[in-house]
Amino acid sequence: MSGLAPTVDLPIRKATPGCDDIPVLRERGQREVFCGLTGIVWLHRKIQDAFFLVVGSRTCAHLVQSAAGVMIFAEPRFATAIIDDRDLAGIADVNEELDRVVSQLIARRPDIKLLFLVGSCPSEVIKIDLKRASERLSQLNQPRVRVLHYSGSGIETTFTQGEDACLAALVPEMPAAAAASDGGLIVVGCLADVVEDQFIRIFGELGVGPLQFLPPRRAGELPEIGPDTRYILAQPFLTETARALEERGAVRIAAPFPLGIEGTLAWFEAAAEPFGVTAATVARVTAPAVARAKRAIAHYRPMLDGKSIFFFPDSQLEIPLARFLSRELGMRLTEVGTPYLHRGHLADELALLPDGIVLSEGQDVDRQLDRCRDASPDIVVCGLGLANPLEAVGITTKWSIELLFTPIQGFDQAGDLAELFARPLNRRTRLEV
Repeated sequence: MSGLAPTVDLPIRKATPGCDDIPVLRERGQREVFCGLTGIVWLHRKIQDAFFLVVGSRTCAHLVQSAAGVMIFAEPRFATAIIDDRDLAGIADVNEELDRVVSQLIARRPDIKLLFLVGSCPSEVIKIDLKRASERLSQLNQPRVRVLHYSGSGIETTFTQGEDACLAALVPEMPAAAAASDGGLIVVGCLADVVEDQFIRIFGELGVGPLQFLPPRRAGELPEIGPDTRYILAQPFLTETARALEERGAVRIAAPFPLGIEGTLAWFEAAAEPFGVTAATVARVTAPAVARAKRAIAHYRPMLDGKSIFFFPDSQLEIPLARFLSRELGMRLTEVGTPYLHRGHLADELALLPDGIVLSEGQDVDRQLDRCRDASPDIVVCGLGLANPLEAVGITTKWSIELLFTPIQGFDQAGDLAELFARPLNRRTRLEV
């Protein structure tokens, strides 16, 4: 067996005054984004005894099934209650039809412990009251199944807000912590199991705890919450969830997000500080993981260093990704667009962005396409709806939705995250040859 490769020192750029106080270009026009139903793809994999029932159209059903890449006869833990002409014409009682579908579903799937009724554009347009329906169905099926609801509608939202709405619906169900409890830490945001296991191991070595995750892997394992509970966001798009947690007394720990070496290390330092763990201890515990991450990233830096990148607003991951690509891989940021900018949650990230970039919030797709063509970037991060047209005119793209389907948080995923951006450029180079 060969020994470990030597540690590679990566030139992370020094902190600059950043762009936390520069003007933001705010745009309100035509948008090109998926709806919040897309979040069901990763949420149903995370909460292993939950079922997601979309109340929507056949288009909703096709979207979720196609995004998940799962054939319906495989009986995944999601489905669509189709709103048809009889419902729209008032011939059938929508609530009676929904009760019937839910009863059949629960009888067929005894493994379900938590059922989400997920609203869609059609269900909101015709004003189906899923809140009242979930309360009624929850009373009928307790204690076997708990029924909650949230909106996955794409009306004035973007696709990652589906996770935010889902987690916000779970917060009122979280049990109250005992009065004598020391609070502990809740990591908030859907993480792949492999990432969560790594975080559990590191927090365990740091002595930080009790440690809980939202969402949990099982519906019956919701975190306890109280006035002494601290939480840290693992995803930057959980505005409503954060508000709901704070209404129940939890306190947010401000930090950059755990993408890349710098972000992950700062995230652990911030999470550990309220528990009396010093930055030096965090550095010592994470040193092996940091060394592995440096070796992994060093392989991709020559391919990405000096390359320009343009972010269309899509996932709300754009600002942490821009920080990682700029400071650890040497990429040049032309424009960083994000659907919604929460300055409070992203303050630490904004301070680490370089000067001179265009930072935009919202979308006017025609104007942004013009700016993208003028900038002529080496790679563009965008949604699927824009990727093919841009590729057709010779612009290399990366699908933003892939960054939600792939484990990218933490030290051991830093190399995989860098590869996601190197791969399209490498493919373009090979095609040109």
